[in-house]
Amino acid sequence: MALNLPEATQSFDPEPNVVPMIDILLVLLIIFMMQIPLSRMAMDVQVPPLSTGQQQSAGPSNNIVLELLADGGYTINGQPVEFANLDREFHTIYDNRPAKILFVKSAPNRRYEEVIDAMDTARGAGVQVIGFTPPDPSSD
Repeated sequence: MALNLPEATQSFDPEPNVVPMIDILLVLLIIFMMQIPLSRMAMDVQVPPLSTGQQQSAGPSNNIVLELLADGGYTINGQPVEFANLDREFHTIYDNRPAKILFVKSAPNRRYEEVIDAMDTARGAGVQVIGFTPPDPSSD
């Protein structure tokens, strides 16, 4: 007696099932998309209005300007200061001032790191607001 076995009507599909992998990728995509807004940092910037006329000065300015010169030196309101003495000078100027505002003016050849180091020194001395002065149009 011979056994007649039905031939296999099912064939195996050699392709992997990618549906679970796509589900995992979608979950990871959502997680990473939610992380992007949390990692952004903002810096408040105030831009002065563009003036068309000549500015009139009524007297000596009360502003403190730190200038990074092209030759590698530093000046505070035109007085030369060594980088090592910047902290002491900032404390001398700002310890008794209620408004702790500093304007920074840098020569184009100064490195970004030097400007940031000077700003960090000013922040350490208690300066609360740091602004940048625009380049002089006459120096171009």
